[in-house]
Amino acid sequence: MSSAFRKAAKSGQRPHRERAQPARRQKLGLLEKKKDYKLRANDYHKKQNALRALQKKALEKNPDEFYFKMIRAELQDGVHKIKQPKDEVTPEQVKLMRTQDIKYVEMKRVAEAKKIERLKSELHLLDAAGKKPSKHVFFFDSKKEVQEFDIVTHLDTVPELVDRVYNRPTVATLQNEALKGATDPAHLKKLAQQRKNQYDLLKQRIEREKAMFVVAQKIQTRKDLLDKTHKVKVKKETTNGPAIYKFKFQRKR
Repeated sequence: MSSAFRKAAKSGQRPHRERAQPARRQKLGLLEKKKDYKLRANDYHKKQNALRALQKKALEKNPDEFYFKMIRAELQDGVHKIKQPKDEVTPEQVKLMRTQDIKYVEMKRVAEAKKIERLKSELHLLDAAGKKPSKHVFFFDSKKEVQEFDIVTHLDTVPELVDRVYNRPTVATLQNEALKGATDPAHLKKLAQQRKNQYDLLKQRIEREKAMFVVAQKIQTRKDLLDKTHKVKVKKETTNGPAIYKFKFQRKR
């Protein structure tokens, strides 16, 4: 026995049973429950209240009322959308803005070039990665001298320093003076890593300076295109350079 029947039996009330659907009305669908009827009735009254509120608002509206959205909005696919105002800029103002852009990019490029020169003066690019190996040419008068040539003796240094391109002291200097600088292998490795980081930074700055130069050229090209003079494109724009145009010559008054 269900809980509803047990409660009805205890209270002495007659239990409620759902009315069966007559066979002749089965083609009309299932019977609507009380809960469904309540939801449908609430929805109906809600819509009626909204319609009455809109009717009241329309009756109370001032016919002379005006606000700017009336002329700035347009109906697209049943939805009101505000028209975006167009910026009114004269050709002279556009050229001025392009000039300011060029000046800013050029200023940053010059600052980058100064940093590059400062790094180059510190590093000297003696052992930079990717640099072509330097050559040291020795001249002799006979083939015998070439066969007997010993680079260690000729440079007057120790074999460990022969491959160095910088700071290569002679044997006499090593005997008369104490060795200066770092000699610990761990410290030397650390200095080498720092030098490598400096070279990587220099490479990044050089690439950034080249990119800024290309950007400045492209901005200048777009500024030149604002001129009404007849022009023909000779070369299209690439990532490494601006487009090239040939302008028709016009004699200036």
